[in-house]
Amino acid sequence: MHPNDQTIFALATGLLPSAIAIVRVSGAEAGTVLTALAGAIPPPRMARRATIRTSTGEPIDDAVVLWFPAPASATGEDVAEIHIHGGRAVLAALTSALSAIANVRPAEPGEFTRRAFENGKLDLTEAEGLDDLIHADTEMQRRQAMRQLGGLLGDRARRWRAQIIEAAALIEAGIDFSDEGDVQGDLMAPALRSIAQLHAEIVEVLGAHGRGERLRDGLVVAIAGAPNVGKSTLLNRLARREVAIVSPYAGTTRDVIEVHLDLGGYPVTLIDTAGIRDSDDPVEQEGIRRALARAAEADLVLWLDDGRGGGAPASPSGTVWQVRTKVDLVGEDETASSLRISAETGQGVALLIAAVQQFAADYFGKAEVGLVTRQRHREMLQHAADMLHCSITSGLAPELVAEELRLAARALGRLLGRVDVEDVLGEIFGRFCIGK
Repeated sequence: MHPNDQTIFALATGLLPSAIAIVRVSGAEAGTVLTALAGAIPPPRMARRATIRTSTGEPIDDAVVLWFPAPASATGEDVAEIHIHGGRAVLAALTSALSAIANVRPAEPGEFTRRAFENGKLDLTEAEGLDDLIHADTEMQRRQAMRQLGGLLGDRARRWRAQIIEAAALIEAGIDFSDEGDVQGDLMAPALRSIAQLHAEIVEVLGAHGRGERLRDGLVVAIAGAPNVGKSTLLNRLARREVAIVSPYAGTTRDVIEVHLDLGGYPVTLIDTAGIRDSDDPVEQEGIRRALARAAEADLVLWLDDGRGGGAPASPSGTVWQVRTKVDLVGEDETASSLRISAETGQGVALLIAAVQQFAADYFGKAEVGLVTRQRHREMLQHAADMLHCSITSGLAPELVAEELRLAARALGRLLGRVDVEDVLGEIFGRFCIGK
């Protein structure tokens, strides 16, 4: 039997032991599984208590079972859920009993979601939104993932694709059926007007400066500076735990240390780097090289200076803030920097955090309205926009315009994971009553 025709099962809840564990079963044999293990199939979508038994009748657990017949299920197939006590031995016994049933096997990673996609329950953008929701660390990431899972981009892409197919149908009808009485004479002009409006809409979405992608990846903030200016101490205070070794000896930090934070719902990766100085130690030299490289790639560099001098290097891709440290050890400072902290006592750190949080809010912008959250989305939309641009600006013959529109519709179909070459024919025959 083909793997896609086999019934699959997997643990749907977290690590064991736990109070409750849920095992999901999806496929044609899901009903057989329930009958074999629980003795009967309960009414659809109604929880029923049952004793789960092995094939020899030995009880495994006192459980709750549910039944979701196709197609009204998460995967579009027959689905069963078995709620057991979350002990490792209980799950092991249930897994053994499931594996003993013919054509039933453990699921591969992501296979439940893939079956939901193949059965039309999700498009690719919604499946990606589900993945983002599972891996969301902050509130803003959760909101963005929920909107994508709810069809924010998918619904828009389906509408765009329908408009392209409609315009292509107009043009192809004008080419192939111009002598039919129920086909309008000039169909090219209204089709091109529609495509021009659609092209402008997609270009506007692509011009949103990658806010959605940035929110998925997070803001990168590097803490840099000379040795012993308080970098590791500041990292520990911001992380609220001891993640970096603090020492009065220069060169203690040899490698890049990363900490992931949630600042006001925005994801921030904080990087502690080796102290920047001249050194003959090859290991420390490598640490300094890595520190400079990460600082150059960071979106924001906090260049710490305790008053001994040493200006911040230019950051080719991000912003550099001068931060005066160890203000608890000196009197009133004459420095022009408004960011003055003591990582040891916490003085000024709250203001620094507030400033970084505001920077993150400005950096991500109105990420909630961003439709594009992955590079794949951007590439497919850009390809569709390029094809639409060609169709309205090159003065092509109607046959070539129709081909450009077909390629644009195909790009959006690839974005959604739905590519159906029969769509244009269906639009032609449905709208113009051709085929008499």
